Amino acid sequence: MGDPKVPPIGPRIRTERERRNVTIRALARVIGVSPSLISQIETGKSQPSVSSLYSITSALGLSLEDLFDANDTESSETQGMITSMEGIRYLRSDRAKGVGPHVSPDDRELLTLESGVTWERLGQVPHHHVDFLLVTYQPGSASSSEGRLMRHSGTEYAYLVSGELELSLGFDKYVLAPGDSVCFESTRPHAYFNHGKIPAIGVWFVVEPS
Repeated sequence: MGDPKVPPIGPRIRTERERRNVTIRALARVIGVSPSLISQIETGKSQPSVSSLYSITSALGLSLEDLFDANDTESSETQGMITSMEGIRYLRSDRAKGVGPHVSPDDRELLTLESGVTWERLGQVPHHHVDFLLVTYQPGSASSSEGRLMRHSGTEYAYLVSGELELSLGFDKYVLAPGDSVCFESTRPHAYFNHGKIPAIGVWFVVEPS
């Protein structure tokens, strides 16, 4: 199976930024990146890392589902991209739309970031601000391709199923083994790293303020 790529989320980010009358420079200053990076993400010339994606959505008040909420003019282009990704489908939903109650592996919304991290959506209950994800960190990957700690709104709960994962939480470090779990306010600076030789796979809940 080929590696899926990030869906065309740049136009969605640009639309929301402009709707809120936020300049590229202002958004870049808030999340601590260069204006040129924001511009490249919006135009599709650069793929955001997990850290950048969380920071942008947090700053603009977007949920993860919002990024997949394509309008009708984008649907044919997106469907073509999905078809070329060897049958993997990206489900576009918002907080009002349910994903489930039963979701098979073939029906999961999939997002692979440039840092080597893959998110698979396991379900969505309408009007509940919870991201329910199966997360895979490939060997050598991290939540930020730059190796920086990230901060975003919400509360994070994670359970590691297999592999080994290092969590940097502020000035503390934790090595997670299968069966270990963590929970913390996502506004605390944090990052995950897979220094091992096998994928690290876990289940994540990110509960956002309603």
